[in-house]
This record gives sequence, C-alpha cells and structure tokens, in this order.
Amino acid sequence: MTRATTVRAVLAAAVLLVSVLITLTMSPRLGLDLQGGTRMVLQATDSTTTKADRESTDRTLEVLRLRIDSLGVAEPTLTRSGEDRIIVELPDVQDPRKAAEVIGRTAQLSFHAVQGPGTEQEKSKAVGPTLPDEEGRPLALGPARLTGAGVKDAGASFDAQQGAGWTVALDFHKSAGRDWTRLTGEAACHPAQDERRRVAIVLDDQVISSPQVAPSVGCNVGLPSGSTQITGSFGADEARDLALLIKGGALPLPVEIVEQRTVGPTLGAAAIDASARAALIGAAATALFITFVYRLFGALAAVALAAYGVVSYAALVALGVTLTLPGLAGFVLAIGMAVDANVLVFERAREEYAERSGRSLRSAMTAGFRNAWSAVADSNVTTLIAAGLLFFLGSGPVKGFGVTLAIGVLASMFSALVIARALTEMASRSRFVSDYRGVNGIARPGRVRTWLARRDPQLFRSPRRWLLISTALITVAVLGIVVRGVNLGVEFTGGRLVEYSTSRPVDVETARTALAGAGFGDAEVTTAGAGDLSVRTGDLDNHQEHALRAVLAEEGGHTTKVRDELIGPSLGDELRRNALIALAVAVLVQLAYLAVRFRWTFALASVAALVHDVILLVGAFAWLGRTVDGIFLAALLTVIGYSVNDSVVVFDRVRELWAKARRESVTTIANRAVLQTVPRTVNTGMGALFILAALAVLGGDSLADFALALLIGICVGTYSSVLTAVPVALTLERSSKAPPPARKRAPGRTSGAGAKRRDPRDNGARV
Repeated sequence: MTRATTVRAVLAAAVLLVSVLITLTMSPRLGLDLQGGTRMVLQATDSTTTKADRESTDRTLEVLRLRIDSLGVAEPTLTRSGEDRIIVELPDVQDPRKAAEVIGRTAQLSFHAVQGPGTEQEKSKAVGPTLPDEEGRPLALGPARLTGAGVKDAGASFDAQQGAGWTVALDFHKSAGRDWTRLTGEAACHPAQDERRRVAIVLDDQVISSPQVAPSVGCNVGLPSGSTQITGSFGADEARDLALLIKGGALPLPVEIVEQRTVGPTLGAAAIDASARAALIGAAATALFITFVYRLFGALAAVALAAYGVVSYAALVALGVTLTLPGLAGFVLAIGMAVDANVLVFERAREEYAERSGRSLRSAMTAGFRNAWSAVADSNVTTLIAAGLLFFLGSGPVKGFGVTLAIGVLASMFSALVIARALTEMASRSRFVSDYRGVNGIARPGRVRTWLARRDPQLFRSPRRWLLISTALITVAVLGIVVRGVNLGVEFTGGRLVEYSTSRPVDVETARTALAGAGFGDAEVTTAGAGDLSVRTGDLDNHQEHALRAVLAEEGGHTTKVRDELIGPSLGDELRRNALIALAVAVLVQLAYLAVRFRWTFALASVAALVHDVILLVGAFAWLGRTVDGIFLAALLTVIGYSVNDSVVVFDRVRELWAKARRESVTTIANRAVLQTVPRTVNTGMGALFILAALAVLGGDSLADFALALLIGICVGTYSSVLTAVPVALTLERSSKAPPPARKRAPGRTSGAGAKRRDPRDNGARV
C-alpha cells in the first residue's frame, strides 16, 4: 500500500471514529417544525422618541426575554434578525394567544395626577388624556409624571388581611421614587373623597388603578418609594400578568407580529419518521443500483455512501445546526447527490482502461480520480453557490436547507475522494479483483457506453432542432403561468394558513358554508391529506383563529391545530421580492463563475439551460396548481445548482477533448463529449431519483411538493444540460473568434526557446 493510500485510510478511519462518537453521544437540535412549537417574527417600529435601530432592538429583545422567561416556556430562543426584527421560538407552545398578548403589548405604563372628573369643563382644563377609570367614569388627567421605566420591581400578592384581594406592589428606582413622592404629596393637598386626591396608573391608554392617597399622608409629604400597591378587581392571572409587564418594563419600541408559525408535535414526529423511512429506502435502492452497475467498486462506493451519512449527520450535530423539515429533506437528498463524484470517477476509470490496452486496474483508477477532479470540483462549487444563496437570501426553514445542503456537499466530496478512494485503491491491488473483469466493474465499459459506441448517434447535426423543442417547452410553461397563474403561498402573499385535524370527517363544502355563516366568508377551505382541512384566510388574529377553530369543532368534533402560518402583508411583499432577487443573483453568480472557469460561450449556454429549467419548473407547478412558497424556492435553487452541475460535466469534457484535437470541428467534439458523459448523467440521475421518489411517496404531505419539484427539475435539468446547453453553445461558437482551448501541459515539462534540451543518451528515467 502506498503512502498516499495509507494516509487516506488513516484519515478516513479517524473521521469515521469521531463521527460515530458524536452520533452516539450527542443529540440533534431540532427546529420547531420537527419538535412542535411556535415561531414568531416581530417587527420593531419607530416610536415618538426612539428610532428602530440595532441598539434599541437589542434592548427590546432583552425586555421580551424577561417576559418570556416568566411565562415558563422551556428553552425559548430569541435572536435579532437584521436591524429591526426579533425571532422568537417557543418550543411546545401550541396556542400562541397568551404568548402573543404578553410579547406584543407595548406596556406603556405611566402615572398621572387626576385633575377632576371627566366633565366638559374639566376636559377643557386637562393637559393630559381623559380616560375612564376602573368603574367606567371619565377622569381628566394631567400629563405623565413618570413612566414604567422608573419601576424597579413589581410583584403580585394576595392581601387576605385587609381584604384587598390580589394586589401588585411597586418599588421605584431612586430618581423615580422622588417623582412618585412628589406626585402623591401634591394629591394629598386635596380633601378626602376629592377626585384630585387620586393618582391614575395608566397601562396602554387604560386606567388600571386610580387609588386615593391615604388620609394619613400629609400635604407635600407623599408616599415613599416601595410602599405603593396597585389594587383593583384582579384575578390571580391578571395580577401576575400585570406584575410581569410592569417588571419587564415598557418596550423601547412598539413591536408587531409579522410572521407566526405553529406546528403540532404529531406533525413533526410524523415528518421525522417519514424522512427516516425515505432515507433508508432511497439509500438502499441507490446502493443496490450502483452495486449492480459497478459491481465490487460500486459496493465499495455504497460503503463510502454509508460513511458519508454518518459523517454528514455528525457534522450537523457537532456544529449545532438546527435541523428543520426542509433541512432534513436536504440531508436525504444529499445522499443521492453524493453518488455523483463516485460515478464520475468510475466512468473516467472505465474510459482509461478501455482506451489503453494493457493498463493495470490500479493505474486506471488513479487516472480516473485525477481526470475527474476538475469536473467534481466545478460541479460541487456550483451546488455550494446555490446553498450559499439559500442561506443568505432565504428565510426560516429555507436557511436550514441551505446549511444541510452545503454540509452534505462537503461531506460527499470527503466520502468520494478520501474514503471511497482508499477502499478502491486497496481493492485494485488484489490480483483476484484485477483478473476477473466481471467482479471489479471497471474493466468492462458498461451497457449504456457499449450501446452508444455501437450506434454512434450524431445528435448535433442540426442544433436548431433541439432549440425549437426547448422553445416549444418554454412556450407551454409560459402559457401555464399566464393562463392558470402561479399559486403563490401565504409566505409570498400574506395572510394565514391553518391546518386542522378533526375527530369526525368534515366535507369541504360543509366546512366552507359553516365558516361563511360565522363571518369568515373569505376563508378558502381545501383538504390537506389524511382527511385534514386546510383553511386559508386574509388577516386573522389569534382570537379570530380560536373562533374559527370553534366553528369547525361544531362540525367535526374535537379539532386539533396541526399547522399554523401567519405572514403579515409587508413581510409577504418582502419575501416575494427577496425570492426574485435570489433567482437573479443565482443566475448572475453562476454566470460569473462559469465565465471564469470556461469559455464565455459555454457559460452563457449553461445559464440559458438554467433559465430554461426555472421557467419549465414554475410552469409545471402552474399547470398542476401546486403552491409556490419558500420550500419551492429552496427546490428551485437546488435545481439551478443541479442543472449547472450537469452542464459543467459536459462542457468540462468538451474542453478536454477539444484541447487534444484542436483541428476537429466543435460539433464533432461536442457530440463525442456528450456520448462519453451520458453514462455518468444517467447513473447520477438515477441515484438522485431513487431518493426523491422515496421522499415523494413516503415523505408525507409536508415534503410532497418539495420532492415533486426536485423530480421535475432533475428530469428537466438532465435534458437541458445536453440538448439545450450544448446546442446553444454550438450556435454561439459560430460567431465566436476565440481559439480552441489550449492543451494542459504535463507537470514539470517545458517547451519553447527556454526549454532545456535532454541529452540523447538520457532516456528520462529517474529513481
């Protein structure tokens, strides 16, 4: 065994050992869509005194953290997003009404002198607001003398001795305490029972208490800080909530809930089980397929594929990546994509073995790894670009998909170039493996390659024929977008989408009629699989959603909320705009990368095929009436990476062959390159299709559209990388004056005037 093989084997064993230890000792961090709970996005807005910037938003976040901690939610997560947004994740919270009330209230607490009853005469004299007291009688108030920011502490207690019931005790900061003493001292200068002897405590423009200053308090003496109690007709929960709001203080900025997602724990558990089954069945089918095609070396690649799964999962756990439902799908999908590098290497090794008679299996495999490196690197870089765009331009679960896809790509390269290479190099040294061609799977060219070599079809005698077919497909897709329209999800339009499970089956028309009769006339009711109901409405707050659920419960018995998505209209516009920006940036970044790595004609042709795939996929979803949402955007950007991946492999071979035969026509070269890469394209596509078919069938409703989009995208991308990108490149080459690519020189060799002449007696051999 060579030193390089030994190093790869030791490195692979070390990484696998660490990965197994991480897998056995650490648990993954599950997102709310997998463990159940509520996720809110709060938008901070400017107040009259404070601008919504990074600093003020951070102060608002800390106030919210105090409030949420007091709610008793296990392991809540609060993070700032951008300059003025706060993301709140509340595990196991299925009814967000109470949390939304406590979180979203601005809690503007203020203390006012009472200037008299709220008669017209007193109103005209009042400098502050006129508000009803606890009994509904109007009071004319003076200006705010101090605010809730001056409150040091607040606590709820039950006063059984004096019969005051539940009260809230206040303790002020030092400077605010002096203001409080001055305020109560001025009130004490008025006679008992006079309205002006009262002090009004106002919370969010509502008088929550307006106590009389006790007769024992002297004029201009006032109450000291720490001896104030708010009394009223409080229940236990009301007193605790009020103390919580006051203790937390007023929010520095008003906040508005612009996004809210609630997922039931049963849906998350079902999604995990379905994804696990899809991963096992899809991976097993993929392993059997590559074993059938590449025999022993295919079986070794399957072993490396299993190692990839362990390494990738361990990386996700060790890095603390939050695993979301799309992220879980991305992890499963990357298993199929991990086969790509192995297929590229094996096909190149087959070519090397067939082209040079007498070549050993070991040298053919070494040449296969060396010659496939360029295509492997370029194709994986394009997928990493798509993953990066998902992370930086996506939102919520889409970011998780981008992270898992990126980790999957890096782990797949390690699996193919280190683990699989170490295994195949050790196997290729065996005389038994080398002598029996039916065992190793590399010494025979393969059925697809043999059939193509025998038939030698001339695919590009008339490139315009393929361009006409692509144009016709694009026309059909555009007609679907124009005629049927794109069914944008709530994420892009704003509104609320709630999925319910009822104990008794409820017909869609019955549910729609019942909701219309209860005042929800704009509700769109559809089935959501397994007899569940999906209700989509416009602006609907949490109390209205509770009333809507009660209406469905009258028809369907016990009604459980399975999934809940609320998107504000402003956020919907922003997400829709960001989706278009993401697509535009994806196209431009891929074009720039390909232009650097390849000829401009190849780059432009690859991007043309990419745009072709995007239009066809959107058109297909328009004709099928499927929802286009953030998960679809993740699938679309993945298809972009896959499409460019395929085109890169084809054009990498064109560049290589053209450099070796610069006098041949580019049409002949392109035809030969396509025929040589078709086995790789077919075998890689089959590996991904096994995984996606398993996700589509077994992944449940949550992943059905995602898997369908990728299935369509991979089929369309496989077609376009050959029969759209290549014809476009050939058409562009007719007007290009750039010379054919230069042949790569072997390392260590020189030519030209500066080349050193070798002694004729020197045969070049070195020890």
